[in-house]
Amino acid sequence: MNIEQENSSYKPGDIVYVFYRNPHTQDVANVQEAAVVSSPDNPNELALFLYDTYYPLTNELAVYSSEESAQEAYQQYFEGY
Repeated sequence: MNIEQENSSYKPGDIVYVFYRNPHTQDVANVQEAAVVSSPDNPNELALFLYDTYYPLTNELAVYSSEESAQEAYQQYFEGY
């Protein structure tokens, strides 16, 4: 499996897919669509906009350019396939 960590290849306006944990139930995770945007704190950096919150786009995040690749990774990590 190839985890897409080349965050420098993204640009504002791109739609990506990430794993998102429910903040109220930490053992629940889903694949969620997010938008790549310019960081509101530093316009020279990118951020993910998800559920009305900005998250820094760093190499610590598993970011996928397609929902299919995110679902495959999700199944491998969370469903044991």
